[in-house]
Amino acid sequence: MTEPINGLPERLTGLAQALRSHGIRIGPGETVDAAAALDVLGLADRERIREGLAAALLRTDRQRAVFDATFDLYFPLGVGRPEGTGDEQDLEQRLVEALAANDRSALTQLAGEAVDALGRFGSGDGPQGWSAHQTLDRLQPQTLLARVLAAMRAGEAADFTDRLDRDEIRRRIEDFRNRVRTDARRRSAELRGTEQIAKHAIAPSADQIDFLNAGREQLADLRRAVQPLARKLATRLAARRRQAARGRIDLRRTLRRSLSTGGVPLHPAYQRRRPGRPEIVLLCDVSGSVAGFANFTMLLVQALHDQFSKVRVFAFVNRTDEVTGLITGGSADPVELGRRILTEAAVTGWHDSSDYGAALGEFAERHLDAVGPRTSVLVLGDARTNGWDPNLAALGQVIDRARRVFWLNPEPTARWSTGDSAAHAYAGVVEMHQCRNARRLSELVARLLPV
Repeated sequence: MTEPINGLPERLTGLAQALRSHGIRIGPGETVDAAAALDVLGLADRERIREGLAAALLRTDRQRAVFDATFDLYFPLGVGRPEGTGDEQDLEQRLVEALAANDRSALTQLAGEAVDALGRFGSGDGPQGWSAHQTLDRLQPQTLLARVLAAMRAGEAADFTDRLDRDEIRRRIEDFRNRVRTDARRRSAELRGTEQIAKHAIAPSADQIDFLNAGREQLADLRRAVQPLARKLATRLAARRRQAARGRIDLRRTLRRSLSTGGVPLHPAYQRRRPGRPEIVLLCDVSGSVAGFANFTMLLVQALHDQFSKVRVFAFVNRTDEVTGLITGGSADPVELGRRILTEAAVTGWHDSSDYGAALGEFAERHLDAVGPRTSVLVLGDARTNGWDPNLAALGQVIDRARRVFWLNPEPTARWSTGDSAAHAYAGVVEMHQCRNARRLSELVARLLPV
């Protein structure tokens, strides 16, 4: 067992460091503010400490889930086995009663008992720990809904269902599941070290979810992140546009102005220009695991459409078809968008595997008129050609017509050109960037797209 973290300064600095490892920007100033908050709040009320540290360390609500999970590791409610562990046989019945009464203290106690009784894995010299997944798989609290409803009806008036419906019971069950996860992480941290568990056992925030590993629930988190992220990017792009509108220094006018200051150019004059808003074309691989990345990016760019004079979107697997209309009037759910594209657009031919060469060739043959001297093209995909010809000549035709072309690849650079990937071949003719999560995507969009 690792040595526990005893000192309060060590806990606070460890918390800040763990949050930084999850991409939350915390500097010395925020850490000092957090220490000052602890000095004012004292240590008597753990929930007041949680709220005070969150106010000092966080900048957005999207970071709160990561903060809460990390806080519970560095400022745990208890240590070791839960006190007063009851009989394992009546654990389920006591859980039903606690859920019916919404007794949060009892739910916390039962979560600890459940992990202690059902969650331990490993023995001897092998890996050991405490598993929330194993605990919940054995206990299956989601199956208790009917029993909780029956317990509530037995103790409430006839209008019970008017006050508390099934959704509320499901919310309480999910809250209990989260308490189990918290306690399993706490017990594992005591065994394997707080820093290690904080780094590897806490789910990332929505903007740091790896596109290639995102499940349905994480894609739902990404969907909710589209509009806030679009507003943030729109502000950045508008600021860049205002700055670009100033143009270069007008040397003649600047020298003329300097006559009034003895030849010192204190007030430079700029060549005013009125840049037109650029056009954007997306060319997106919607096959396999990269579909979530492409679909999210489509929705993000569509949410930014006011920043561009024209947005056109093309999707492909081994054929290319325009899907601008599906995005403009379609669902804001990446999963639903992907389903509609695959069923309503002509993106596959005689097989279902991605073929970048064929798709690029069809785009160059049928849709090249979508690209002009004001157009920036974003190609989205992992560049895995399944052994087919990458057709660099077709990509070259697009590059020759466009203002700029960028390729965003959701795979890590270490995997480029491994197996059937032609990433380095494409990177030889187009500027390719690794883009694994929404945070990186927003950075690239704000930096690369013209204004």
